[in-house]
Amino acid sequence: MELGRVVRGDVDFGPGARALYAYDASIFRQVPVGVVTPRDAEDVAAALAVCRRHGAPVLGRGCGTGLAGQTVNEAVVFDFSRHMNALVNVDPGRRQARVQPGVICDDLRDAAEEHGLTFGPDPATHDHATLGGMIGNNSCGTHSVLAALYGTGPRTSDNIDELDILTYDGLRMRVGATSERELRAIIAAGGRRGEIYAGLKRIADTYADAIRDGLPDIPRWVSGYNIDELLPEKGFNVARALVGSEGTCAMVLEATTRLVHSPPDRSLVVLGYPDIPPSPRASYRTGGMTGT
Repeated sequence: MELGRVVRGDVDFGPGARALYAYDASIFRQVPVGVVTPRDAEDVAAALAVCRRHGAPVLGRGCGTGLAGQTVNEAVVFDFSRHMNALVNVDPGRRQARVQPGVICDDLRDAAEEHGLTFGPDPATHDHATLGGMIGNNSCGTHSVLAALYGTGPRTSDNIDELDILTYDGLRMRVGATSERELRAIIAAGGRRGEIYAGLKRIADTYADAIRDGLPDIPRWVSGYNIDELLPEKGFNVARALVGSEGTCAMVLEATTRLVHSPPDRSLVVLGYPDIPPSPRASYRTGGMTGT
């Protein structure tokens, strides 16, 4: 098989692997074409090039915690959890961490806790959800209001500074916030990168008013295309625009995350209501009822 010749990680198109990866935490079932577990970014690029030559669809996957079928498809599945799970660096001074997509959320938090920091988003599956999966889904979680208390916002997109990505057509680039000067330079330089940025700018320019007026103001808006991040007041942040897109635009090879102060003590407050309607109204006004 061509993939087996170019990938140093594992390639499995057998019935066992296809059955195993046909399901996630949802009710949906989709039998994949096969499974690739790349060892590094070079493996991802090599495997993607083969898939591209054969016109095969691809799907990035972490630990399969998706609740709406996001991590199953009739595609070549790239499982990042087995090998690409390194915590590259924690920088307490800048309150940032660099991680590969297969890093487990709790592993990042444990490393950050050594410096009195933590990663704000907190999905229920935090002990086995990968950062790549959280980026795909734009995960939030019950206790993620903690991040909002420190100014970053509760969603994964609010806590991502940069992404190292690889597009289906083979372009690798690092994306994040883009100043007007940088944006002009990237577009002027041309090439595939300039073409992509020019296209994103066209979307932002054409639909700016509709985006500002039409997108709902929901603190925990997850899963979907964060096109509001392309607005100039948001810093034309391509990384955050990609969070929530479930790998439909690019594969994530590495992420630079924000870290927030980790309070030494936490408490849980349980509130009672006479009936159902007041409860969601109160929760929406406060952005969640978790306290610290």
